Amino acid sequence: MTSRVSIIGDGAMAITCAGLLVENGHDVCLWSPFPESADSLARTRVNERSIPGQTLAESVVVTTDQEKAVVGADLIVTTTVTQHMRSVWEGLAPYVPDEMAVCSVAKGIENNTLLRPTQIVRDVLDGSCESGRPVVMLSGPSVAPEVARKLPATVTAASPHGELARRVQSVFARPYFRVYTNSDLLGTELAAATKNVIAVAAGILDGLEMGANAKAALVTRGLSEITRLGLVLGAKAETFAGLAGVGDLVTTCISPLGRNRSFGEAIGKGLSAKQAAAETHGVAEGPATTASVVQLAARHDVEMPITWAVNDVLFSGKHPTEAVAELMTRPLKAEA
Repeated sequence: MTSRVSIIGDGAMAITCAGLLVENGHDVCLWSPFPESADSLARTRVNERSIPGQTLAESVVVTTDQEKAVVGADLIVTTTVTQHMRSVWEGLAPYVPDEMAVCSVAKGIENNTLLRPTQIVRDVLDGSCESGRPVVMLSGPSVAPEVARKLPATVTAASPHGELARRVQSVFARPYFRVYTNSDLLGTELAAATKNVIAVAAGILDGLEMGANAKAALVTRGLSEITRLGLVLGAKAETFAGLAGVGDLVTTCISPLGRNRSFGEAIGKGLSAKQAAAETHGVAEGPATTASVVQLAARHDVEMPITWAVNDVLFSGKHPTEAVAELMTRPLKAEA
């Protein structure tokens, strides 16, 4: 059945999602916060700002009008980066019906509030981050440029609302884009956010030319610490062993297209965090998320040495080689 889907955002993942939805016969309206970008995208159908050469289907309506973007939609897909979500949704809120389902593809944790993307949406729309509004997270190893080229990718739609998860599964699934479902929204969002912190660390190792052994150890121990945090917060262990966990972690840490890994690599090569951010193509969620994860870990007394090390490099001026040395010389213990 054809549905009308609204996409909030105009970046690489927004354009990619639009392509998947149009291929499945859905009507799509894409909202951009930037009038100049919206005008260019509507005229040329080319998204030069995020993926050069990526085209937007002619049938997709592009608008900067918030009311037009969401009124009449059957589903809203939010692609806005986490730290900007609140302001975007505050503008959309007057036009979003109480029963409207929202699908998030954002991967981060809001600074200060420490809320996950779907919690931000609920907080803005309903006044409670734990409201009953139907929300779902679409996540997994799916870097946008590869999906845009129709290379095989597999993700998961996570929601406590099983019917919504299955609906999103059906709406997005393509022969090259396989979608599973799971019920662990908390774990899926947490895995999606924290893997970006580990990806920054992986990039730093690449910049320092530390080798494959170091990166393999980093990914393994990184998965261990983000799983540890997830379990304390009530997530399921299997989520971190699945597509949203280890799957997305591996892709983000090894892909040359990964923004967080590229950001970290620039730091490993000697740039400051500010300089690395300026050179990164698009917004890397990892730096802001690092600060939030450090707060979460402290609040729940969870040991996260890799995350602490990244935080020290990004915000305390610690040299990357010093951070690596400290990790390697921590007290010896049993693997856990």
